[in-house]
Amino acid sequence: MEAEKKYVTAEELKKHNRPGDLWISVQGKVYNVTDWAKEHPGGDIPLLNLAGQDVTDAFIAYHPGTAWKYLDKFFTGYYLKDFQVSDVSRDYRRLASEFSKLGLFDKKEHVTFYTLAFVGVMFLIVLYGVLRCTSFWAHLGCAMLLGLLWMQSAYVGHDSGHYEVMTSKGYNKLAQLLSGNCLTGISMAWWKWTHNAHHIACNSIDYDPDLQHIPVFAVSSRFFNSITSRFYGRTLKFDSLSRFLISYQHWTFYPVMCVGRINLFIQTFLLLFSKRHVPDRALNILGILVFWTWFPLLVSCLPNWPERFVFVLTSFSVTSIQHVQFCLNHFAANVYAGPPNGNDWFEKQTSGTLDISCSSWMDWFFGGLQFQLEHHLFPRLPRCQLRKVSPVVIELCKKHNLPYRSLSFLEANKWTIRTLRTAAMQARDLTNPVAKNLLWEAINTHG
Repeated sequence: MEAEKKYVTAEELKKHNRPGDLWISVQGKVYNVTDWAKEHPGGDIPLLNLAGQDVTDAFIAYHPGTAWKYLDKFFTGYYLKDFQVSDVSRDYRRLASEFSKLGLFDKKEHVTFYTLAFVGVMFLIVLYGVLRCTSFWAHLGCAMLLGLLWMQSAYVGHDSGHYEVMTSKGYNKLAQLLSGNCLTGISMAWWKWTHNAHHIACNSIDYDPDLQHIPVFAVSSRFFNSITSRFYGRTLKFDSLSRFLISYQHWTFYPVMCVGRINLFIQTFLLLFSKRHVPDRALNILGILVFWTWFPLLVSCLPNWPERFVFVLTSFSVTSIQHVQFCLNHFAANVYAGPPNGNDWFEKQTSGTLDISCSSWMDWFFGGLQFQLEHHLFPRLPRCQLRKVSPVVIELCKKHNLPYRSLSFLEANKWTIRTLRTAAMQARDLTNPVAKNLLWEAINTHG
């Protein structure tokens, strides 16, 4: 029977790595997913980024056991001739299997219910404070509470986007639309599009959209070469404007985070009204319309324009804590260029992530994402299980001499600012010329 099997080499598999000709290997069996890419629930980006190679670890990370049976219809009849499993991957797969047998992927402990109930109570308090109270300080408190509400709601959207947090797919989609589109104004379709790409290509400067913030931020001098974003399909130009803004990014980081939510609104509209294939486009647009109905109406109920401005800015500023947290998890970690490699899944996740250490009573505040490495390794694992599996992940990292970095919130901020400052100083180096800019030259005449 073994002699009757048909084989392809890894080099031959690599040739099938583009739209219209997209093959992958899972546990040494080769599958043609060309036609399936557009229907893939996680979008076509993860498949395109990993095309032409063995993707077993990524498949295990993202799919429950029930997904294996769907692979058969894509089987090409070929096996990967030089299929090998590294020691790290073997241990990772064993760990994932053990977690599955223990039922950890299914034990969600009603976290979503409690969080949504908490969000609902906060929303009612905000409505009461704005509509019934006349005190400026009461309104300011409501703005802060609204920011906290958006943070907690985003965590529900994140969780439901990664795995089934409700009893059915329909309820899960409802949780996404309510917590994401309706309450925060950020499309879950946009989030899935970018977030799946981020997970698959964690900290790749040309494949991970979460690192691509030119012209405002750059975490590495490699961005100064005007790299091409494989996610956005365009060149990220390092021009004179980029040089100027990045040169001061360690000072502008927190102010920009305070208004960063505006960019998320813009990105949502750009995707929903683009020509791209967007799953559930109509539902996403409807959810966004809900947000842009209740939020402006709520703000309009405040007595004057100065107070309205303070209310919006305060709510955005509180939510910026979450935006900062997402940056802390990756900005100061290692980066690399090029596509992700299916054969070093575990290594790439440990290299590109930082955990934030905190007491267990603060887990609700960080939404479980302080265990960033654990989440990246096991994205379907409910947040209530991340602290429990952390010691096992630490031991596995020690066994294979891989980094496990867990910093306090303050220390993680220091690392991030230091990374931004290093890149800023490199951007100021005028021996690396870009297009002439009179404003830049005037400011930097004396060094």
